[in-house]
Amino acid sequence: MFDSLLTDRETQLRLLRFLAVGGGSALVQIAVLRALKARLGETWAFSISWVVSTTTHYFANRFWALPSGRDDTVQQIGEYLVAVGLSYLINLGAFKLLRHRFNLSATWAALWAIPPSTIVVFLILNYRVFQR
Repeated sequence: MFDSLLTDRETQLRLLRFLAVGGGSALVQIAVLRALKARLGETWAFSISWVVSTTTHYFANRFWALPSGRDDTVQQIGEYLVAVGLSYLINLGAFKLLRHRFNLSATWAALWAIPPSTIVVFLILNYRVFQR
C-alpha cells in the first residue's frame, strides 16, 4: 500500500521535507520541555512544549514542506488542528507509556513518542490538509 503512495517523485520530496520539519519541530519540543520541566509538572511541560513545536510545525509545513494551493485558510487550519489533535493524543499516550512502563527519562520518552504518529499525520496532512 505505501509503495503506491510513495512512487510519485513529488510525494517523495514532500515526505523528505516533512521529515526535516518534523526533526526541527522535535528539537524545538525537546528544548522547551527541558526548559520547563523543572518549573512545571511533567505533563504541563510536555503539553506546552508540544504546542510550541506544533506551531513551528504548522508554519514550516504550510509554507515549505507541504505547500498548498488551497485558499480556504480557516478551514485548513481547522483540519490541521484535528490532525495534530490526533497526533497529540498518540504522542501523550506514548509519552506516558514510555515514562511509566519503561521508565525512560522525559526527554527520551518525548523523542520516542514522536514516531508512532508520524505516518498517520503525514498522510492526513499531505493528502487532505496541505494537498497540492
